[in-house]
Amino acid sequence: MEIFGVVNASPDSKAKFSVVEGCAEAAARGAELLAEGADHFDLGGEGSTPGSDEVSPDDEWQRVEGPLRGLLSLGADVAIDTRKPEVARRALDAGATVLNAGDALQSPEMIELAAEREVTVVLPFMLGRDFRSVRDVRGDPVTVMVEWFASRIERLREAGVKQQLLLDCGVGFGPHDMDWPERAAYQHAIYSGLGELRRFDLPLYVPVPWLQTPDRLELLDLALSQEPDYVRAHRPAQVREHHAALTTTS
Repeated sequence: MEIFGVVNASPDSKAKFSVVEGCAEAAARGAELLAEGADHFDLGGEGSTPGSDEVSPDDEWQRVEGPLRGLLSLGADVAIDTRKPEVARRALDAGATVLNAGDALQSPEMIELAAEREVTVVLPFMLGRDFRSVRDVRGDPVTVMVEWFASRIERLREAGVKQQLLLDCGVGFGPHDMDWPERAAYQHAIYSGLGELRRFDLPLYVPVPWLQTPDRLELLDLALSQEPDYVRAHRPAQVREHHAALTTTS
């Protein structure tokens, strides 16, 4: 299991300890993440939580340009987490090696970029054109997720996206009007059903909770028990600790 440590260049992030501004702060945050057991970095400049400001491509790039340079100076791979092809292109030009497609590769421009660059792509499950317009999942969420990936992967292959895709179960992209008990039940169902995604013979990339409440830690353990190939985490040391404990007791 490899870990993408989270670095946020958006001031809207609720995980304030992960927010950086500029090259030096990002390098310091990145060094901490590596020391805690991260292998790579995931950098984003636009918040995806309810109430986050929408930013222009130029403003988003201004947020991530310095932090990207800081992270690249540490020698680890960096995933650019964005839904905007303009930002993705600039980041890849600057040295990012993974595209975390915040629009789930649904825009023609992002598909074209992915096909052109042939970089590894994180493909999140998402009902809606992007995280600002996700809609409710009707029925069993795991069945819906599997059907969505089957259709999406086929379309992307036909469009020329031939490289490796990392399948992201999209737990962070539930409808914004979900209250926490409903969202917790949704995430529990999705994490429990991760094994269903193995049919695609592609690596699993799983975002895990960062809050320290008992219910979030239970979800963390559930996600890790599914043995994902990659984890996106704000607290790599905790992920390593919990994964080791699960491995010891299994």
